[in-house]
Amino acid sequence: MSARDDVLARVRAALGGSTAGGSAASGRVPRAYRERGDLAPGSPGAVDVLVDRLVEYRAHVHRAAGPAEVATIVGDVLADAASVVVPPGLDDAWLGALGAGTAVVPDARDDPRTPDELDRVEAVVTAACVAIADTGTIVLDGEPDQGRRAITLVPDLHVCVVRTDQVVQTVPEAVRLLAAHPERPQTWISGPSATSDIELSRVEGVHGPRTLHVVLAPPR
Repeated sequence: MSARDDVLARVRAALGGSTAGGSAASGRVPRAYRERGDLAPGSPGAVDVLVDRLVEYRAHVHRAAGPAEVATIVGDVLADAASVVVPPGLDDAWLGALGAGTAVVPDARDDPRTPDELDRVEAVVTAACVAIADTGTIVLDGEPDQGRRAITLVPDLHVCVVRTDQVVQTVPEAVRLLAAHPERPQTWISGPSATSDIELSRVEGVHGPRTLHVVLAPPR
């Protein structure tokens, strides 16, 4: 069987069609890789590894003892921001310490801001779906407290609140959680946006926010 036939057979099987002509073994994928880490999800060890990776990626990491401290940190980070875009499901308490000079710009799927409007917004605040300690990666999957992908790609500063119980050690653990909603668009964030030219000169902010602040909050 050609690779093309194998791919088409898998598509037909996924759509509930006939698998005639397909390989009987095509659906069996070896899973010999490590499926879980040695650190329990949400454990201090897993959180410490995540912090180490984030700092190495030049993200700014803050630890909050509770919702009130989350609001204080968000207010301090955005003290000089003229505007911030927020998704519809964001915890309002996190914005409680914003200064009077910071305009809150709401964004929702049924009332989205245009690219030009987002380009004029200075920052965004979101929650997260899961964070991966080993790779220092935060994953958003479009839930109401995270919003559309566009709002986390256009503004220059992203403040992301991650609960410690959302931290897992390995990628397979995160993928297993994300598999509950495979239809949702995902954004995988490993530090602020950065790229390098042919001379390896690092340039930040080319493909997304130039600055990433991660606020680690306790479980609900």
